[in-house]
Amino acid sequence: MKEMELILDEGEGYLIEFKESVSDSLAREMVAFANSSGGRVFVGISDDGSIKGVDITNRLRSRVYDIARKCDPPVNIALKEWKNILIVEISEGTDKPYSCKDGFFIRAGSNTQKLRRDEIIDYFTHEGKIRFDEQFCMDFQYPDDFSQERFHRYLQQCGITSNLSGEQILTNLGVAQRQAGRLLMKNAGVLMFAREPTRFHFHAAITCVRFRGKTKTHIIDRKDFGEDIITNVDNAMKWLKTYIPLRYEITGKKLQRDEIPELPYDALREALLNSVVHRDYFEKGAVTMVEFYDDRVHIHNPGGLVKGIRPEEFGVTSISRNPFLQGLFHRANLVERIGSGIGRMRDEMKEYGLEEPEIKWNGFFRITFKRSEKGDLEVAAAGGTVSNIDFRILELIENGEIVRRPDVERLLHLSYATAQRHLANLVKKELILFEGAPKTGKYVLTRKGEGFLASLKKEGGHR
Repeated sequence: MKEMELILDEGEGYLIEFKESVSDSLAREMVAFANSSGGRVFVGISDDGSIKGVDITNRLRSRVYDIARKCDPPVNIALKEWKNILIVEISEGTDKPYSCKDGFFIRAGSNTQKLRRDEIIDYFTHEGKIRFDEQFCMDFQYPDDFSQERFHRYLQQCGITSNLSGEQILTNLGVAQRQAGRLLMKNAGVLMFAREPTRFHFHAAITCVRFRGKTKTHIIDRKDFGEDIITNVDNAMKWLKTYIPLRYEITGKKLQRDEIPELPYDALREALLNSVVHRDYFEKGAVTMVEFYDDRVHIHNPGGLVKGIRPEEFGVTSISRNPFLQGLFHRANLVERIGSGIGRMRDEMKEYGLEEPEIKWNGFFRITFKRSEKGDLEVAAAGGTVSNIDFRILELIENGEIVRRPDVERLLHLSYATAQRHLANLVKKELILFEGAPKTGKYVLTRKGEGFLASLKKEGGHR
């Protein structure tokens, strides 16, 4: 039996336990495997992998089944034999938590660990000692479900160069472990390196929604990102940048104009990283959400404060819900491990002259960035000052993309009243005019408007 040779060579692990003989303590392994991902107990093998063998009789079989029945609730097992080795196969439980007369147990690496009742309850209410990121994803098949491209990109971000095989590097990173001839991948590895991460954890996506106005009544745009969690953050940032107004500053001392966003990009990215690293992945009923309103941006994810942090310690004390995942991000220089992210977000907003981000937690963790009260930033150049939206309208008129007011609404996602107000402002400033009949005419640049754009091109170039 080739598999047995592999098992003896690799030794005990997350799915494998050796016992020399059957005793009442076998119940501990049974409930531990049932509370985890299932596993097998090989009776007749010592801890060091030496084959001792047992006399497999009906009486021995009956005793093993009796031990399983006495667990609370009874553990589902199947018995197999290999020579003089009795193999007890324990299925992952469907009615967790399981206990025996000695208490509650789970599988932690190659060990069976006892838990107190409150700890096992915490585990199933998503606040316990058991970490989602460190659990193995039993449905993941390596290498079929593994993305070499994403793995190599991560190694480049970490600056890791090695002559070792990919499997050895994964093992050294602690992301994977070989058991019974199969490479098991932890959930953290699946979130970062799977070809289709949402096939295994559909709730790990990021959904971005742009609402018109200040309520959830009208949706202008929605994007769902379901790649690896690093790419999801990158894509969510690209999406945000399409809606965040920019202020252009031209001093005449530089050939290029400075583009200053209404909200600091670094603070938004920090919030996005926080939302994927610290979210509660046991909660499968919600994804990380990015909501863009006229007056604010919400970024929120399942999971309140991590157990062990008091509200008054928030932003000072650092405890991670997914420490292993956070460590992988830290290795790639994507996050700090000292819990300074909240402070950096506050500093960034203060530097921009904006209110500190508002942070709330009650089952969900939500960060709110309040937008500028002006709602629209300014572009300055020779000849005057216009808002960022006005500037975009001028560009689109010059390109022939805006002809009448409905084009402004469609291309810039503005309401009728807002589009009309901006067009009227540009007409008042004599930068545009409307030529022709109301239904067939079009907006065009005036000579003053052409000169304004020309000055921008000369001093800073097109956006």
